Amino acid sequence: MSLKNLVEMSHKYGSNPEFVLAGGGNTSYKTDELIYIKGSGTSLAKIKEEEFVVLYRDKLAKMWKKTYSENDDEKEAEVLSDMMNSRIEGESSKRPSVETLLHNLFTQKYVLHIHPALVNGITCSKEGENAVKRIFGDTAVWVPATKPGYTLAVYCKKAIDEYKNKFNKNCEILILQNHGIFFANDNIDEIDKIVENVFNKTSENIKRMPDFSIPDFNKQKVAELIPAIRMTYANKINSETACAKFLFNAEIKTLVKDNLSFLPVLNPFSPDHIVYYKANPIFFESLGNIEGIGIGFDCFIAEKKYVPKIIAVKDIGCFALGKTKKECDTAAELFLDAVKIAVYTESFGGYSLLSQELTDFIVNWEVESYRQKVALDSNNIKRLDEKICLITGGAQGFGKGIAELMLKEGANVAISDINYDGAKILSNELNRKSGINKTLALNVDVTNEEAIKNMVYDTVLEFGGIDIFVNNAGIVRAGGLDELELNDFNLVTAVNYTAYFLCVKYVSQIMKIQNKIKPELYFDIIEINSKSGLSGSNKNFAYSGSKFGGIGLTQSFALELVEYNIKVNAVCPGDFLDGPLWSDPEKGLFVQYLKAGKVPGAKTVDNVRKFYESKVPMNKGCQIEDVMKAILYAIEQKYETGQAIPVTGGRNMLK
Repeated sequence: MSLKNLVEMSHKYGSNPEFVLAGGGNTSYKTDELIYIKGSGTSLAKIKEEEFVVLYRDKLAKMWKKTYSENDDEKEAEVLSDMMNSRIEGESSKRPSVETLLHNLFTQKYVLHIHPALVNGITCSKEGENAVKRIFGDTAVWVPATKPGYTLAVYCKKAIDEYKNKFNKNCEILILQNHGIFFANDNIDEIDKIVENVFNKTSENIKRMPDFSIPDFNKQKVAELIPAIRMTYANKINSETACAKFLFNAEIKTLVKDNLSFLPVLNPFSPDHIVYYKANPIFFESLGNIEGIGIGFDCFIAEKKYVPKIIAVKDIGCFALGKTKKECDTAAELFLDAVKIAVYTESFGGYSLLSQELTDFIVNWEVESYRQKVALDSNNIKRLDEKICLITGGAQGFGKGIAELMLKEGANVAISDINYDGAKILSNELNRKSGINKTLALNVDVTNEEAIKNMVYDTVLEFGGIDIFVNNAGIVRAGGLDELELNDFNLVTAVNYTAYFLCVKYVSQIMKIQNKIKPELYFDIIEINSKSGLSGSNKNFAYSGSKFGGIGLTQSFALELVEYNIKVNAVCPGDFLDGPLWSDPEKGLFVQYLKAGKVPGAKTVDNVRKFYESKVPMNKGCQIEDVMKAILYAIEQKYETGQAIPVTGGRNMLK
C-alpha cells in the first residue's frame, strides 16, 4: 500500500507543471531496511511501481564512512558505483537517482523533491536565505548552492543534523539554493498540507506575477525568420531536420529589448535549465540577413563548445530548438520557467544565477549527460520522423486518416479545417495517445486568403517550418447543367482550385527559405486530387473540372518550384465509399447522386453504392491506407515531380 501511495504522490506532483517540469523532480519511500526511489531519467508523471529503484539503506549509510577521491569526476564515479552496489538483487539495469543519499538522510518515510518556479523565485534570488528565515522561520532549512551529487549530500547531512540538534525535531522542509525544495513526512496527506502552506506563504510575499499575455507582433516577419533558424540548427547538429518554436509574451517582449534587459535569463538558474536547454541562449542584436544566423551560431559554438537551444532576437522574441518536437517543447517549457523565476525574484532582491563554476561543473557532469540522454534519445526512427506536415481538410475523411497515419510514421502534423471543433478533438486525441504535442489544430476557411496565410504562419510558429503540405480540403456539389447553380459552381472552384493556388503560394515561400539553408533537402507539396481529375464525371462537372484544373496547377507548380527542391505531385484516389464525402446521410455523394439521377434506375442509396463498386476492377472502394501509401511514395522518391498518381483499384490507368 505504501508503494502504491508513493506512485500516487509521484503522479500528482509530476503531472502538474506548477511543481515539476520535463519529467524532473523526485520521490522516495523508506522502510527500516529499504528505500524506493525514482530512477535517473524516469518521469514522475508516468512512473510505475516496478520503475522505482530499490536499495539497502544500511549499505547507503556505510558510504558516509568512506573517503572518496578529491577529483570531482573520480569521486562521482566512485559514489555511483557504491550506490549501484547498494541495490537489491535483480536491479541490474536501473540507475538510482543521484539524490539517493540525500533522500536517505531523512528519517521520514516519504520524501518529495520538486522545482516549482514560485519557490525558485526565492531560491534563485539575492535575498533567498533571509527570505526563507523571514517567511518560514525555523520550519525550513536553507542549504547554500554547491556542486550537486555527493558534495550536495554532504552539505545537506550537516544541515539536517544541525537542525535536529538545535530544535530537537526532524527537518521537514529543506530548501536548496538554485535547486528547488524537499518535503518529508511519514504521511502523504501531511506532505500535501506542508506543500500548500509553503505555496501560500510564498504567494503572499510575491509583489508581481508573470505576465504571459501575448502582445501584437509581426507574424509574417517571424514566420519568415524561424525556418532559417530551424534549418541552421539542423545543420549544426548534423540532422536532416529539427523543430523550432516561437516564444513570445509580455515578459519576453521586455527581455528582448536589448542585451541588458536580457541579463536575467542569459545564464541558468538551476541544473534542470542546463540539462534541457544548455547553459546559455544566443542573443542576437541584429540578424541582418539569413546568413547572419549561421555566423552567429558558429561564433557561439566556437566559444561555448555546444549548440544552443534558445535563440533570442532583439525586439522580435525567442525561439526554442530541438532535434525532435519533444526536445523543442521541453527547451521551451524550461526557458519559460526561467522567465517566471526571473519575475518572482524581483520580490526578493532580484535574481541570483548559478555561479560560473557550478554552471561549468553541471555542463560537464556525467550525471546530467546521462539524464539528458535517457530523457531525449530515441532509436525508433520512422519514415517521416520529425518532418513537419500541414494538412487542409484534416478533421475528417481522407484528411483525418492521413493525419493519423502521418503521426504514426513520426511526423509533426498541423490539422487545419473549417470544422475547427473536429480538428481540435482529433488533435487532442492524437496528442494524448502520443504523449507529446506533435499535432496542432487550426481553424481555416480555405476560400479566405488571410485565413490561409495565418494557417501557414501558425504552423511555422509552432513547429519551425513546413516539409510536407497536403492539399486535401475539397468539396462536391453534384448536378447537371440544368440543376447546378452558379454559386455552387463558384464554391467548388474556390475550395478545390483557387485555394490550392493560394495554399501553395504561401507554403512554398516557407519551403524556399528552408532550401536556402539546406539546399540538399527535398520538400513536398501533394494535392489530394481524384479519379475525376483523370476522366470526366457525368453530372458532376464542377467537381471534375476543378480537379482537372488541380492537375494542371500541380504540373505547373512542379516546373516552377523544382529549382528549390520542392516536389509537387497529385494523388488521385478512387471513390472513398466509406468516408463522409460519400456516406453522409444528408450531404453525401450517395444522396446527391441519387437525387441528381446520376445512376440510371437507382432507387436507393445502396443501389448507388453497388453501382460505383461495380465500376472498380478490384470491386471495392478506395481506403485511407491506399492513399497514404501513394503519399509516402511521392515523398520518398526523389526523381518524380508533376505526377498524378492514380489510386483507383484499376479504374483509371496511366497512358
